[in-house]
Amino acid sequence: MIVYLQMIETPEEKTKFERLYLEYSGLMYHVAYNILHNEQDAEDAVHQAFVKVAENIKKINDPVCPKTHGYIVTIVENKAIDLYRRRQKIQPVEFIDDIQGVNVQYDGENTLTSCILKLPARYREIILLRYHHGYSVREIANMMNLSLPTAIKLDQRAKNRLKKLCEEAGIL
Repeated sequence: MIVYLQMIETPEEKTKFERLYLEYSGLMYHVAYNILHNEQDAEDAVHQAFVKVAENIKKINDPVCPKTHGYIVTIVENKAIDLYRRRQKIQPVEFIDDIQGVNVQYDGENTLTSCILKLPARYREIILLRYHHGYSVREIANMMNLSLPTAIKLDQRAKNRLKKLCEEAGIL
């Protein structure tokens, strides 16, 4: 609640906000949870709603009245619906390490290269495109038909796996 109170200027408005917070926080969570069906998302919606209430605290005359009740419920419903719509646009992607990619043969004596060749094909592709050919993660995401967050995570996992293989080979 301290974060919200820092947004408010006068002591009277801070007192009004404290009453609103104590009176409506449980109701706001309940309304958000009924829309989102997820505890963390409901908490996020309630937080966003309280930020909005703190920004518009001057519009509220009486903290405990039917008009304020309706105003608070409307704000939290709108924030929950906005969050629900944003979550629907994001498609969860399952990370499968051992799909796609081309198997590569190399007959050299380079230890780093042999570690790279031990990577799963998809990780090897990411490493080669990023560090040998110089493409950005965004460009790799477009090339591999991946979302940017998926490509970033794939790059992180490939680097971690390569680091582990290099440590086992005694390079690091």
